[in-house]
Amino acid sequence: MSTRRHTALPKAQILVEALPWLTRHQGKTVVIKFGGNAMIDEELKAAFAQDIVFLHHAGLKPVVVHGGGPQISKALDRHGIVSEFKAGLRVTTEDAMDVVRMVLAGGVQRELVGLLNRHGPLAVGLTGEDAHTITATKHQPRIEGELVDIGRVGEITEINTGAIEALLADGRIPVVSSIARSQDDHHVYNVNADTAAAALAAALDAETLMVLTDVEGLYEDWPNSDEVISRLTATELEKLLPDLASGMVPKMEGCLHAVRNGVNTARVIDGRVQHSILLEIFTDEGIGTMVVPDAQTQGES
Repeated sequence: MSTRRHTALPKAQILVEALPWLTRHQGKTVVIKFGGNAMIDEELKAAFAQDIVFLHHAGLKPVVVHGGGPQISKALDRHGIVSEFKAGLRVTTEDAMDVVRMVLAGGVQRELVGLLNRHGPLAVGLTGEDAHTITATKHQPRIEGELVDIGRVGEITEINTGAIEALLADGRIPVVSSIARSQDDHHVYNVNADTAAAALAAALDAETLMVLTDVEGLYEDWPNSDEVISRLTATELEKLLPDLASGMVPKMEGCLHAVRNGVNTARVIDGRVQHSILLEIFTDEGIGTMVVPDAQTQGES
């Protein structure tokens, strides 16, 4: 008996360490952007689903937002459509948009909803088109001072949280595909999932935005150093933005938008680490990079 107690003790210690974080996050909305390797690796996908269900049962209100870059690229290849990127965004022709919609709403979302629902009747999938959740207009990035047409890529103009809030009130886990209805016509837009997650986090008054990536966090001086910045303020992040790698820009811009619009913390975490979400929310150390509003210099990690 004494041996059994001894071997179980670390589990008890882990639960006790989680207690203050469980208390702090009780009833709070957490928006999680699902992406990177966690979307492809089967073990990481299963661990992600377990983490989200754990958050739900621990009294938090998780909302999952996903894109599907690798899956879209594969599907476009199968349809003989060339993948092209400008300013870090996928050029989305009308034909490509049909494939994007099919992959996100009919593929990635269905799989994720299925993984979550292995644990109970929890997850409900929707896209930004549903109940006018995400509205967008045509986005034209500037490249070397010139506006560039990249097709049906949207810039978010409005968020309607009614459907998501109704699902949360009903004890469900919303899983949102980053497709938006058009403000101007009857088409739909492909919206960057990092941007969509940040906009939803702000509109939902979320406690936290978490963005899964394929890196450990924001590096201090990449490529000269792999030292990760564990915490920085909105203003500090804003100064770093012009020098970031293009893939990190929408993620960090999303974090900046979130904390400047009422979200208490925005975190970029390594989705290649199993249960990284639980490590970030429920342990003293945390992992990844956390962005806080300018006024917040001490507090949670």
